Amino acid sequence: MSNPNEELQVEIKGLMLDPSSNVPIVILRDIQSQLFLPIWIGVFEANAIALRLEKVEPPRPMTHDLLRSMLEQLGGTVEKIVISDLKESTFFAQIHVRNGRDQERSMSIDARPSDAIALALRTESPIYVLRSVLDKAQAVDLATEASDEEKLKKWLEEISPEDLGKYTM
Repeated sequence: MSNPNEELQVEIKGLMLDPSSNVPIVILRDIQSQLFLPIWIGVFEANAIALRLEKVEPPRPMTHDLLRSMLEQLGGTVEKIVISDLKESTFFAQIHVRNGRDQERSMSIDARPSDAIALALRTESPIYVLRSVLDKAQAVDLATEASDEEKLKKWLEEISPEDLGKYTM
């Protein structure tokens, strides 16, 4: 039996628009397998993630850049972010921060997954998903169902946000 509290490291496989609702989706992939987890997110958060993925530097700091800068100025570091729960179709995340004054002290801060992902990209911090979240969301193993991006796209076109947990603002 697998450990539901096991943290599985994921990478951002991409961003796309839900074909039926035009709502942005961030696609996470377990780096050890072919498990994919789509999370529906807000437009502003998708933009913040896309800018960083495309290595675009805005002329003025955006919210996530400001948060990174504040953490750095206070001596704090983001250790990791964890997509930690899925309740009533809403994903939850935790940002794990090492305290700047007391490096022995770590704290966990509640966050929306999209904000946590945008911050992780800016701090080059690893992103994890609890196994229990993947199980609840019924993450799809494309190793057995498909092997290319076209199959992933087709699968995403056929599912609804309710099937996997729709991110709510």
